[in-house]
Amino acid sequence: MKNIQQTIQSLLDQSFTEKDGERGAQVAVYQHGKLVVNAFVGIADPATGRPVDEKTLFAAFSTGKGMAATLVHLLVERGQITYETPIASVWPEFATHGKDKITLRHALNHTAGLSQMPTGLGHAELCNWEKMCEKIADLTPLTPPGMTMAYHAITYSWLLGEVARRVDGRPFPQMLREEITIPLGIADDLFFGIPDEVESRVAILEAEVDPAAPVVLPHDATPQAIPALVQPLYQWMNRADARRACIPASNGIMTAHAIARHYAALLPGGVDGVELLPPSRILVATEPQLAGDHKPGDPVANHRLGYAMGQALSTSGFGHGGYGGSTGFADPIHGIAFGFTRNRFINNTTLTKVFESLQATLSS
Repeated sequence: MKNIQQTIQSLLDQSFTEKDGERGAQVAVYQHGKLVVNAFVGIADPATGRPVDEKTLFAAFSTGKGMAATLVHLLVERGQITYETPIASVWPEFATHGKDKITLRHALNHTAGLSQMPTGLGHAELCNWEKMCEKIADLTPLTPPGMTMAYHAITYSWLLGEVARRVDGRPFPQMLREEITIPLGIADDLFFGIPDEVESRVAILEAEVDPAAPVVLPHDATPQAIPALVQPLYQWMNRADARRACIPASNGIMTAHAIARHYAALLPGGVDGVELLPPSRILVATEPQLAGDHKPGDPVANHRLGYAMGQALSTSGFGHGGYGGSTGFADPIHGIAFGFTRNRFINNTTLTKVFESLQATLSS
């Protein structure tokens, strides 16, 4: 991919200078296990002028779902659990209110019927793993398992994370470190719950807000997938407690390079001798699922077992994006792994231009 580093860096530089461009952003690309792009631009903290560099950490929201799925697939690959295992068989408290038939597959493909968050939560409860597991275990499904796809925006955190903890015995952040980030050399660059010592590396999030527009938030008494407690989302992830909690579906904090390296390790041959899952497991994880009912344009329409298909470069691409525009994917057809992070949430064309440049380079 000749000159692709320079091309992508120029695109980021140009966006940073535009009126509605990026405040801060990173792009990382691996091809056939080699890092070919590691570009960054902008300001991580407008209040201090702290610049973005390759080690700046960004809140990537649902992009973390891909890493959470990878950990679960590792357990399945080792025979510690199956996709058809009822969650209640490893988490007995979960069996209440007719949830005894919900399986790991249902949680992975968003058909568990538990997209709604518990009501009446405070920030302290939301950031407490044990308390949230109690609340999730007490939920009543909105739909029968396997019938309806509805994006489990935040509840996915504990549906997968507590199952993994019960099966494996390690806390979820420890599993992430020992199974993914340490082997890949990114232990300081990808977190579900940051340690205090990396706080100074985290980018401040912003969003373009029309001051004249009324702010309408969902009422906390009504079950919502994304409750008022965490809205607006960019402000939530500027909170110290939210950054330090483990909420794998929603509060991953990472660099673009860490995202890309994770997906490089899911391609055949992996990266630097680390292949997290064999190609046979990836084939199973990306098979079409029982879609059930879902609305056109629903974010789960292309979901498989924890990953979404058709990511960016080809229909074979699989990965996961997050609120605000961060994303990561692996593309087996082109041998590409990709990561993108940003801290200013606006509608612009930076990511589209990056994809177009990658496509042009691959076609040349």
